[in-house]
Amino acid sequence: MARFAIAGLQLELTNQDNLYVINAEIEKVMARFPWVQMVVVGELATLGPETRHAQRLPSDIEAHYCRLAAQYGIWLVPGTLFERRDDEVFNTLPVINPEGEVVARYRKMFPFYPYEKGVSPGTGFVVFDVPGVGRMGVSICYDGWFPETTRTLAWMGAELIIHPTMTNTIDRDLELAIARTNAAVNQCYFVDINVAGRLGNGRSIVCGPEGNVVHEAGIGHEVIAFEADFELVRRTRERGLMGLGQVLKSFRDSPVKFPPYRQGHASPALQALGELRLPGREGQATDVDS
Repeated sequence: MARFAIAGLQLELTNQDNLYVINAEIEKVMARFPWVQMVVVGELATLGPETRHAQRLPSDIEAHYCRLAAQYGIWLVPGTLFERRDDEVFNTLPVINPEGEVVARYRKMFPFYPYEKGVSPGTGFVVFDVPGVGRMGVSICYDGWFPETTRTLAWMGAELIIHPTMTNTIDRDLELAIARTNAAVNQCYFVDINVAGRLGNGRSIVCGPEGNVVHEAGIGHEVIAFEADFELVRRTRERGLMGLGQVLKSFRDSPVKFPPYRQGHASPALQALGELRLPGREGQATDVDS
């Protein structure tokens, strides 16, 4: 089975407990599109973007999603939750299988500093296998701006990247370009599902392994139901994007040992950029730290 049906839910939400709104939307999708095998929801959709809602996992909310996945026999990626672990808070994405089991939890590697305050970065990559279909990876919102994250998932064998976001700022157009680029340079599907309403500006995008736009949503409520063709991913990686660049093979075969990977991220040029902090008015510093 090379094709796999996914529904991305771009939901118009407010900053409140949206659990039963999301539950109702999943029920509607499964009634309308019973062929769907996975449902994906945007970042922090359930409880919103405030860390005061952080909870320890597993939680009652996560258990609710597990029951829902088992009820419909689907893979469910229900967006992220703020997770409290010891004295830290992480932006965490559960991946739930059709038996209602959490098979992975991914913690966002790049919180949106200096704006996403009080959130610790995760350090572990996550890929998971869908039996008989292929391997998928996950990342979250600002992670997508760092090409190393998607390249590492591809290096680990991911053929499709699930990427929930919560973007409500004017850089969404850039994120669409980044999503296409991540798909093209890693020859994989890139499924970027944003929220809408008061929490986000929509424009979710699904990109194919040749960097093509499978679908770009508008700014309101939208259900993006599509089939990912894993044979197309394999053919593109084997024969090249549009029969041209075989990017992953060239990366694999390159003799270059990239200095940031060997020597660490810091360099004199990057150190000279100064502290990561909230910008102030022109000519004035700010006392607000990240």
